[in-house]
Formats: sequence, structure tokens, C-alpha cells
Amino acid sequence: MARPLVRKAVFPVAGMGTRFLPATKASPKEMLPIVDKPLIQYAVEEAVAAGITELIFITGRTKRSIEDHFDKAYELESELEQRGKHTLLEVVRKTVPQGVTCIYIRQPEALGLGHAVLCAQPVVGNEPFAVLLADDLCDNGDGKPVLQQMVEVFAYHRCSVLGTMTVPREQTKQYGIVSTDPCEQGNTRRIRAIVEKPEPEKAPSTQAVVGRYILTAAIFDHLKRIQPGAGGELQLTDAISSLLKEEAVLSYAFEGVRHDCGSKAGYLQATVEFALRHPEVAEAFRAYLKERVAAL
Repeated sequence: MARPLVRKAVFPVAGMGTRFLPATKASPKEMLPIVDKPLIQYAVEEAVAAGITELIFITGRTKRSIEDHFDKAYELESELEQRGKHTLLEVVRKTVPQGVTCIYIRQPEALGLGHAVLCAQPVVGNEPFAVLLADDLCDNGDGKPVLQQMVEVFAYHRCSVLGTMTVPREQTKQYGIVSTDPCEQGNTRRIRAIVEKPEPEKAPSTQAVVGRYILTAAIFDHLKRIQPGAGGELQLTDAISSLLKEEAVLSYAFEGVRHDCGSKAGYLQATVEFALRHPEVAEAFRAYLKERVAAL
């Protein structure tokens, strides 16, 4: 069997999560639960479904619980087995599937997303790789997971792919915005330029980059060349803009919905959506929502 083209994924999880304080004072924002699974696990499951076998976590202080979550819990497994709770035991054991490796790299300073990606170079090497931001929870229901869609696009075109979606023009200042060649058809287009958080009147389009990337290893050279931006941070957007001068980069308007779980409103919306189809709580939760809405 041929080895997958993309087998490594980088998860930048060193951020402080200040928008969720005090909940994130001692616990990572990536460990905030959506019903009964933390955000980071949804991202990991999406990566594994796309054929990823090496999970590279770029961590920082207060992130030890992420490592613990994906580690083997001998005491917990033994307790569940003794009590005959085999369903829960299987859930715990499947947190990291067999054949998948977790690697942890400490980001010594919070110097931006670009710097976090650069920290992964010693493990990524010269291979293409994925980047997933856990607080962008991408959901395609029972359809093909978003990263799997992007891996298939990469397998066909063999160049970097950025996951994008259309946003209201007034929101362009919250995202990296791309301009693309208008002649191409379908969900995949070649990017001409990318601009970080432009004002609505200056935005080249309303196609926004969200937290899903597949990048060639060439991005590392560009991350080393670019100058730090605001706050002394290395911006991944700036490195991609530089990469565009040397090789093709594609915009892929993925099938599915992205929940912005980096915001309180987006996090609550995601919780409702996932609860409404959770096999254990959906029926009771739907009944509660109907009563609650009727009482408004």
C-alpha cells in the first residue's frame, strides 16, 4: 500500500485562551468540552479520518492536560474494566487509535501562529503537512470530514491548500482574506494574494481562511525570512503571501460548517448543534429547547 501523501498534522495549542477566562486560567481552551469531548479531540479525529498518523502538538505552559488526555490512563482503564463499563472503556482506549503517534514540542515564547508552525519543522522535515486550529470546529455531519476533503485536493494538485469560507464583508477584518483567479470553477481556485485582516472597504474578496491548512515544506523557508509583525509575532499569512511568489497555493471552499469556538457565542452554538444529535442527550435536550423557546 502506498504511503499517504499527507501523514503529519500540526496542532498549535500554546495560546492562552484569554477570551474564556477564568475557565482557561489553569486549563487549556483546547480542552473545553463540546458535550462530552474536548475541542482538541474533535480536531484529532478529523485528522485521523484524513489518514494522518503523526500528531504534532505545539504546546506551552498550562497545557499538560492535553498530553494527559492523549496518554494511556492505566488506572482509569483498570477501574472501568473492573466495573464492567466496557463501552466507556472502549471510548477511552480509542482516544488515540492504534498506529497513530503523538509528539509534543514546547513553544518557548508565544510568538504567533507562524512561529508555532515553524517549531514543528524538526519533526515535519521535507514532507507536506496539515495544520489544524482546534478552536475552529469544522463539521460536515455524516459527510466527508473537512481535512479529508483537503487531502484529496492536495493529492490531485500537489500544492498547498487553504480551507476557506465566505464571510459577511463587515467581518473581513477578523480573517485572512484571499483573492483568487476568477477563471477556475468549483470549490478550488488558485490564490493570487492573501491579506491579513483587511478593513471591509479594502478587502479583495469575502473568502476567508479558517483554521485548516495543508502546506508544503517550502513554507518553513518563508517563515524564517519574514519579519515579525504586530506584537513581534510571525504571521503565517505573511509566509503564505511570500510562498505565493514561488509556487501555487489553492483556496478550497470546503463542504461543511465551521464553528468559531474561540468566541463564546460560537462555542455555545457548537454545543447546541452537537448536543442535538448526540445519541444520549439529543431527545431530552431538544425537548428542553422547545420548552425554553416557548417561554421566551
